[in-house]
Amino acid sequence: MKKNLFRNTGKRIITFGLAAMLAASALTGCSKSSSVSNPAPSGVLTQSASSNEGAVYTAGTYSATVTGMHEMTVNVTVSETEILDIQIDHQETSGVGEPAVESIPAEILEIQGLGVDVVSGATLTSNAVIEGVKECLKQAGLSEEGINKLLSIKKDEEKIEDQELTADVVVIGAGGAGMAAAVTANQAGKEVIVIEKTGKMGGNTILSGGALNAVEEGSETAVANNDSVEKHYNQTFDGGDQEGDPVLVHTLVNNAWSGVEWLKSLGMEFYDGVFTVTGGMWPRAHKPVEPEGTGFFKTYQNYIDTHTGITMAYNTTAEEIIVEDGVVTGVICTGKTGNTVTVKAVNGVVLATGGFGRNVEMRMKYNEITKKWPALDESIPSTNTSGITGDGIIMAEAIGANLVQMGNIQLLPLGDPETGSLSGNIEHAVESRIFVNLEGNRFVNEGGRRDEMTLALFEQPETKMYIVMDSDTYPQGNELNNFGESIADLVAAGRALKADTLEELAELMNVPAKNLTAGVENYNRYCKGGDLKGKTDEFGRTLFTDTDGINDGINKGPFYAALRVPTVHHTMGGVQINEQAQVMDTNGNVISGLYAAGEVTGGIHGSNRLGGNALTDTVVFGRIAGTNAADFVK
Repeated sequence: MKKNLFRNTGKRIITFGLAAMLAASALTGCSKSSSVSNPAPSGVLTQSASSNEGAVYTAGTYSATVTGMHEMTVNVTVSETEILDIQIDHQETSGVGEPAVESIPAEILEIQGLGVDVVSGATLTSNAVIEGVKECLKQAGLSEEGINKLLSIKKDEEKIEDQELTADVVVIGAGGAGMAAAVTANQAGKEVIVIEKTGKMGGNTILSGGALNAVEEGSETAVANNDSVEKHYNQTFDGGDQEGDPVLVHTLVNNAWSGVEWLKSLGMEFYDGVFTVTGGMWPRAHKPVEPEGTGFFKTYQNYIDTHTGITMAYNTTAEEIIVEDGVVTGVICTGKTGNTVTVKAVNGVVLATGGFGRNVEMRMKYNEITKKWPALDESIPSTNTSGITGDGIIMAEAIGANLVQMGNIQLLPLGDPETGSLSGNIEHAVESRIFVNLEGNRFVNEGGRRDEMTLALFEQPETKMYIVMDSDTYPQGNELNNFGESIADLVAAGRALKADTLEELAELMNVPAKNLTAGVENYNRYCKGGDLKGKTDEFGRTLFTDTDGINDGINKGPFYAALRVPTVHHTMGGVQINEQAQVMDTNGNVISGLYAAGEVTGGIHGSNRLGGNALTDTVVFGRIAGTNAADFVK
């Protein structure tokens, strides 16, 4: 468990201890942890239960349990007149929720109020911290009137003067594609400015499972798995219903392995072997040692720390792409205090702002094109960070960029029921788990396409399902999932269920035991040692055995289950590019000086993106965009 401790002395101390338990609800409970024997009754801002002159709170330490991306415990110590310190035990991801855990308590102590801004890109965590402090202050005797007064107290910030900046290459967006472009351009000897509207690098990549598909042609791993670059191409092209641009798909798969080697050259570490990501269709995903997507950004940050020439402009929102004499020359931005920041590029500009998964209006608008999904309104959550709102697509369209396949929007069946995030997902690989509905029945090919699995989930009761697996992946119970969460913590928080037998698991899931056991028994027949090994089951599933051949089915207790819902994950449509990552206009011509990479682009993945291809996309086309932007001469 990470513990962030803030006192009103202005000094911040960060310590580390045991892993925090995770929760399934936004506010799971409050408990007093001070020597105060009883919670104070509600009072007004000018009087507490102690009736001391001028008192605001009942002095003591109070505790509240809330949920951001994960569960956290907020401990607030108050005197009768002020907030003295805030301690937060948490498991928020480094570079994602952790900046909010660090900055918001410090600002609350500084202003002695709750009118703090959420940290951009970490809305869930920010709101959870504020909610936790509010709950603690209520326990300390503060009335709703008092809470409202604290919410009105805000930090005064002087407006910074307008700025004009210049670099060789300007990158808009500090996610996976943007940072790959920035580092590559810098390696080419260029000065780079990266514009990022949030307070940190990461984008959607840092929230991902971290795996990326790549085939090392002719290697022992590829041969053992009967894999090749050509198979990767065919599965990517066919998996998107052949709607992807064949040239771009070839570019993606042909440069995937060199992208892995480039990351390794920068110091990024991967586990040995490969596995199959949900919807990935084949065991060719490489898993970084660092959880989620944090390994990419530790690698990129380390490069920045050890090299000169990359400037990060955080809390700076790109508003308009500058075009002069038909050439893109920079971008006009708004700074944190509302000041104008104009950033000019001597060479090229790279657009890497991500998709529009968190822009409900855009996704509903473009879903009308294909009418693929029954609903994409506010009721459907998203795995995306809050900053992924289509800004770059809108800016590019305003200067004549062609948008392609905007109706191609991907959902996953793997969202957390409360947040929509992928955290809490207990699976490690496709081969060793099944999906069952709330009646305990399997209903889909769990090794199939993401869109097919999610459409099938929409047809199930309450649009919910359970992932079910045994203890092969979690033999001790303290092992981590792909998001750095231990299965023991997930079980303790109620986000996963554990039982010694399938019958007991079915009871916890509230499903008929006969249905669950029958589904598992049938699945086992196709696994190692089963009488149908090597066959295709009634749902069309063929992936049953792990690459190491150890999967003998779901039969080794304890057994685990976790509830999941549909969630918006990726938007495959966007700005049209060519194989040089140059942005194309509506007449089929190159927009001079403008390059794009990552989820802001369209036309690569077609109607359905293979799991594990998104991070490959960020590295491959990020590097191409960075190289060509560095070479561009006006």
